[in-house]
Amino acid sequence: MEVLMRTMFQSLGKNHSMNKLAKKYGLRMGAARFVAGDSTESAIQTSKELNNSGKVVTLDHLGEFVFTEEEARLSTAMCIQTLEAIAESGVQSNLSLKMTSLGLDISKELCMENMRRILHTARMNNIFVRIDMEDYLHCQISLDMYKELRKEFDNVGIVIQAYLYRTEQDMNDLHQYQANLRLVKGAYKESPEVSFPEKKDVDENYKKIIKMHLLNGHYTAVASHDEEMIQYTKRLVRENGISNDQFEFQMLYGICVELQDRLVKEGYKVRVYVPYGIDWFGYFMRRLAERPANVWFVLKNFAK
Repeated sequence: MEVLMRTMFQSLGKNHSMNKLAKKYGLRMGAARFVAGDSTESAIQTSKELNNSGKVVTLDHLGEFVFTEEEARLSTAMCIQTLEAIAESGVQSNLSLKMTSLGLDISKELCMENMRRILHTARMNNIFVRIDMEDYLHCQISLDMYKELRKEFDNVGIVIQAYLYRTEQDMNDLHQYQANLRLVKGAYKESPEVSFPEKKDVDENYKKIIKMHLLNGHYTAVASHDEEMIQYTKRLVRENGISNDQFEFQMLYGICVELQDRLVKEGYKVRVYVPYGIDWFGYFMRRLAERPANVWFVLKNFAK
């Protein structure tokens, strides 16, 4: 049943008609728990509240479907607007983005032009930008573009997914770039031809790449709500004398808040991924697909 539900929500998240319907009716169905409103102002206010609780932030203006150059440039403008709002407000926040929302599926050249505009604005304001990793079909081109951008900008990082077979080799390739990486297990539905089908194998590979990156001396964002992985990271840094300045824990807005607070009290850096915008539906469906408990939360909101 859990696998069936996950597949259903992942499919819904990619449905263009459902996304249009969700835009029309706004942040209902309990999505406000996971999405910080549909405006830059609401995202900045949420960031201030999280900063006041001892956490830092990465903001992401959501964009699930981009079919034209005009839409890609509009998404780019929203990223720049977010960067300017971060700088003006003084909140402690990075920016996260998906390159498909900047026109990657239209042309690499368009996407690179938009990425350079964003990274230039971010560099002027001393803000770090994280490229989110998407599905397997976008993996290689995303890494290729990151490597090209990394030669020009030192304020850019990318995400690596533990559930892919190729990940260890990708980590080795990125070593020379001194990459600032967000390490995740992976949230997209992929074929067993390219990804580990068993959770235990994903978990073991996740531990392997956390250890690889930390021992290589590079900045590491451990993005997980899995307490076993968090405890593993704590032991690893303690046993190897790794400074707390070399890593951070990252979690999603609205998920495991008590765990976030506990880590802050223990002296660890916690960054909360805060998405916002009118294109919230695809992101929301992926959150439901990841954790069945999220589905029951939504059903309770419907009942109310």
